[in-house]
Amino acid sequence: MPLDLSDTLVVGISATALFDLSDADALFRAALDDPDTAIASYRDHMLARENTPLEPGTGFPLVKALLNLNSSQTNGASPLVEIVVMSRNSPDSGLGILHSIRHHNLAITRSAFTGGESVVPYLRAFDVDLFLTTEASDAQAVIDGDGAAAVLSSPPSGAARHRHDQVRIAFDGDAVLFGDDSEIVFKTQGLERFHAHEDAAKDEPLNYGPYAAFLKKLARLQERLPGRMEWSPVRVALVTARNSPAEIRAIKTLRSWGVYADEAFFLGGVEKTQVLEAFQPHIFFDDQHVHLDKAKTVVPSALVPHRSDSPLRAVDGLRTVDDQ
Repeated sequence: MPLDLSDTLVVGISATALFDLSDADALFRAALDDPDTAIASYRDHMLARENTPLEPGTGFPLVKALLNLNSSQTNGASPLVEIVVMSRNSPDSGLGILHSIRHHNLAITRSAFTGGESVVPYLRAFDVDLFLTTEASDAQAVIDGDGAAAVLSSPPSGAARHRHDQVRIAFDGDAVLFGDDSEIVFKTQGLERFHAHEDAAKDEPLNYGPYAAFLKKLARLQERLPGRMEWSPVRVALVTARNSPAEIRAIKTLRSWGVYADEAFFLGGVEKTQVLEAFQPHIFFDDQHVHLDKAKTVVPSALVPHRSDSPLRAVDGLRTVDDQ
C-alpha cells in the first residue's frame, strides 16, 4: 500500500542546504568555462572525501529539530515529519552525502539524486510541502508553480542559539504568508494610502501567499502533537513591518485560515534582527534582501522569491512596506 503522507509535513532539502558543500561548489564554479572539467573536478572532489563527514549547512538545525518531533509519536499513524534530500549529484558522487546523514544520526530515509538535472519536477512525486535549496533557479521554478520554496542564505557568522525543546519558525507577512496585493499598494501609492487601505479592509482576509499552504500544514502538525496549543513543540512567529492600523487585518487573516500564531511582532519599520535574535528561530523566511542581509548574521535565514509574473518585479525600484 502506498505511503499516505497527506497528514505528514514533508520538507525537501538540497544537499547544499543541509550540509556545507561550499568547497565542492566553489571548485565546480571555478571551472565552468569548461563544463566537462567542472563536472570531473567536482566528482573527484566528492569521491575523495566521501568518507569524511560533511559539516552542517544552514538548513541543518531546522531538519534536526523537525525530525526530533517524530520521537513524540507513540502510535502507528503516519509520521509527523518526513525529510527528503534532493540533490543534483549523481548517485555515485552523492554517496558521501548519504554517509553524512548517517554520521549525524538524521532519520532521513528518502532521497533523490538527479545527476545534474533539476530536482523540481520530482517534488510532487515526493509530496513535498516545502523545498529548501541554495539554487535560486530551482526556488523560482517552485514559486512560479504555486509551491513553497526558499533560497537559503549562508549560515550565521556566529553560533546561532536554538531552542532544543521546540521547532521555531519565523515568517515575514506580505508576499510570504500573505499575497503581494497590499505591498503593491504601498509601493505604488505610499504609506498613508496603504494604512487607509488595510484599515478599511481589516475584516477581509488577505489573499494566500506562497507560504499559506505550508503554514496551514504546520498548524495541522501542531494539532497532532501532544500538549496544549499554547505550549506546542512547534512555535510560529509573524515578524512584519506592518503596524497600526494595518496589523488587525493580518491577525484576522490567520484566524480565518484556522492558524494559531504563537507570537506576532508589528515593527513599523524597526529593524527585525534583534526580535529574531530573541525569538531564536531555526529559520526565518522573508522576501527582501534588505532584511535578510542583516538577519542571516544571527539566525538561519531564507529568501522567498517573488513570482516571475508578480507586479512587485515591475516596481522593484520603489520603496517597500518594510522600508517605512
